[in-house]
Amino acid sequence: MEKPKIVAYLKPQCGWSMGVRAIMKKYDLPYEDRDIINDPVQRAEMMQKSGQQLSPCVEVNGKMLADVSGEEVEAYMLANSLVSPNSVQPEAPIDQPCAHEIGQEAPLAFKRG
Repeated sequence: MEKPKIVAYLKPQCGWSMGVRAIMKKYDLPYEDRDIINDPVQRAEMMQKSGQQLSPCVEVNGKMLADVSGEEVEAYMLANSLVSPNSVQPEAPIDQPCAHEIGQEAPLAFKRG
């Protein structure tokens, strides 16, 4: 099976980005890891190609998957027969934000009338 050409626009330390990296490793896929935090040119390119600001964005054979989790990247690649299913466990959660972002939702504020 020919490996897809993958360009991943990722943050260095982000749960979602680590999930994408874990999927690349799970399937032994070569990819370009583009740092959108420390390289403004890469961030601008991601925004231009994806039409939005959220990350991760992963371009697979020219198809942009915008604001995706590792789980969504894996599902896309399996559905399009770009990888074969395997039983390898990912090294990181593939569907979670950074640990410090979990449970950080703002509390509801109610106004008295």
